Amino acid sequence: MGTFLTQPFPESWRIPLRTWTNDGVAWLVTNYGDVFRSITDAVLLMLVRVERGLAGLPWWLVVLLVALLVWHASGRRVWPAVTLAGLMVIVGAFGLWPQLMTTLAIMLIATIFTIVIGIPIGIAMSRSDRLKSFLRPLLDGMQTMPSFVYLVPVVMFFGLGNVAAIIATFVYAVPPIIRLTDLGLRLVDAEVVEAASAFGASERQTLTLVRLPLALPTIMAGVNQTIMMALAMVVLASMIGARGLGQEVLRGLQRGDVGLGLEAGLAIVFLAIVMDRTTAGYSRRWDPTVRER
Repeated sequence: MGTFLTQPFPESWRIPLRTWTNDGVAWLVTNYGDVFRSITDAVLLMLVRVERGLAGLPWWLVVLLVALLVWHASGRRVWPAVTLAGLMVIVGAFGLWPQLMTTLAIMLIATIFTIVIGIPIGIAMSRSDRLKSFLRPLLDGMQTMPSFVYLVPVVMFFGLGNVAAIIATFVYAVPPIIRLTDLGLRLVDAEVVEAASAFGASERQTLTLVRLPLALPTIMAGVNQTIMMALAMVVLASMIGARGLGQEVLRGLQRGDVGLGLEAGLAIVFLAIVMDRTTAGYSRRWDPTVRER
């Protein structure tokens, strides 16, 4: 009885998932390496152009644009615009303005990818229960899997650097916008959709002119969550060579420089506040139930 209780787990029952995964990754890299290199070059070219464009702007112009964007998103309120623009100035006063522009460029590219790819998938999910049943466990796994896990295969396929960070950020941050696009479209009042059809609107017209505008606040909430999750990857992505504010946090950790880590961490928080308030503001502005109150 004692021997039975202390018996180790049977070695013959072991599932060689690690071997299967490594063999699969090696096969993909060997047979589709050119495809991954093409994707890397295209994303890198886009990133370089956006980063150079942001870095080429005077700092005061970037602050002014942020203030105008927040002012418009908040319903033409001056105080939020001034406050959030002031946060950007503080980041510059920390001496982290170039790193802020790099992080902002990475965030913009990753967010564009999530919107362009995530919203159509969410629309397709809202139109097909079968597709939703298929994608739901995949999205659950993408959201619950530790973010570190994304870094290993991404590095194998796309190498070290900002491109790998963008791809890893996209995979980590895309589930919310897919889910909330699907949810927003499913919550549209069926009577409104029937009325549009009764007036002769085609299925495409009903989608673009009725369902999407009514679901827009929920979709914007998905964009907001996607941006917040993407910012959570900034520091982790620095471990695979991504530049920007996350790299400064990592340097502070490696050197034991608490001050550097604090400055870079606050800069990330300030950027998150600016992007959160902007997307949340537009979500409220485009919500018809809020406008009616």
